[in-house]
Amino acid sequence: MQLDPASGWCDGVRHCPSPNFNARPEGEISLLVIHNISLPPAQFSTGKVQEFFQNRLDVTQHPYFAGIADLRVSAHFLIERDGVVTQFVSCLDRAWHAGVSCFEGRETCNDFSIGIELEGTDDLPFTDAQYAALVCLTWQLQAAFRAITLPRICGHSDIAPGRKTDPGPAFDWARYRAALTEGEGQ
Repeated sequence: MQLDPASGWCDGVRHCPSPNFNARPEGEISLLVIHNISLPPAQFSTGKVQEFFQNRLDVTQHPYFAGIADLRVSAHFLIERDGVVTQFVSCLDRAWHAGVSCFEGRETCNDFSIGIELEGTDDLPFTDAQYAALVCLTWQLQAAFRAITLPRICGHSDIAPGRKTDPGPAFDWARYRAALTEGEGQ
C-alpha cells in the first residue's frame, strides 16, 4: 500500500467511498485513533460495515441494525480479520468516526485525526494479519503526516472515556507499539 499525500487516498487497498465526511478545518492532521467494529456485533466478514459506512445497511436484516439505522458515520480505514484494508474517506477530509471527543484538551478530534477501524470486538483477540496491516498503514500515515507520533496514537476509549471502550482490552498496544518502533525509518 502507498499513501498519496496529494489526494489522501492509498493505492493498493480497496476503495469504498463513503458520503459521511466533510472538509477539515485548516490545520494539521496530528492524531491517529484506533477503533473496533463488527456488524452484527461479533460477526465478521459480513460486508455490513461497508454498507453501514455507505448508508446502505438494510436494517431489516438484524435486530441490532434498528438501533444504528439513523447514524451517519465513517472512518478513513477498515482492516478486516484477514488484513484486507478498505479506505472510505480521503485522509485529507474529515471522517465521522470520533464523535464527541477530546485529546489533550482539544475537542472535536475528527477535525485533526485519522480513524482506523479494526474488524473485531473489545474482548476477542485481533489477528496477526490485522496487526501487520495496521503497522504498515500506520507507517504510511506517519510518513505523510509527521505530527502523528507514537504519543499521538490512541484508542477511541482514550478520547471518549466513559462513552466508548474500543479498541478494548483485547487490543495489544505493546505489540503494536513495539512493531512500529522496530520499523522506524522504513
